[in-house]
Amino acid sequence: MATLKARPRKTAEDFMALPPGTLAELIEGELLIVSPSPVERHQSAVGQLFMAMGYYLKGRPLGRLFLAPFDVHLPSGDIVEPDLVFVASANLGIIQRWIYGAPDLLIEVVSPDGAARDRLVKRTLYARNGVREYWLVDPEERSVEVLGLSGSLYVPLSFLREPAVLTSPLLPGFELPLSEIFA
Repeated sequence: MATLKARPRKTAEDFMALPPGTLAELIEGELLIVSPSPVERHQSAVGQLFMAMGYYLKGRPLGRLFLAPFDVHLPSGDIVEPDLVFVASANLGIIQRWIYGAPDLLIEVVSPDGAARDRLVKRTLYARNGVREYWLVDPEERSVEVLGLSGSLYVPLSFLREPAVLTSPLLPGFELPLSEIFA
């Protein structure tokens, strides 16, 4: 009778030993290489969000915004590369060479080949690690889902489609029409 051998779980040390420039994530002991590079709609949505949020944050001492690729080392030991990361001022201590801890907001722009990972695996992972808010931005559907942490699970705060305006409890006064994200 053949016996199955479990593959050894990968660690942060395995992740850090990857060749420089390798886009990857470490989720539940599995190294997941991120490829191919995002398509135009994905990059455009990320860029529009980054510019709008950056403009909103300028002059407001609310926190810092980061653009991928930038490693986020979650408390669980998982390492992820969300498209955008916001760390509130009260939590700036988690920012070192990379982020070590739970950011306040993670934003994933969904791509067809990674949709299940973003909608299921990362949703559970981010909630379990205490990320206060999670946005799923879908350029194909031209929608944004805003999820807020309640206990150890996310609850829907809003599901938006054009011509709706994106807002966030973490960013008082921030308003962004979806038409600008998907321009």
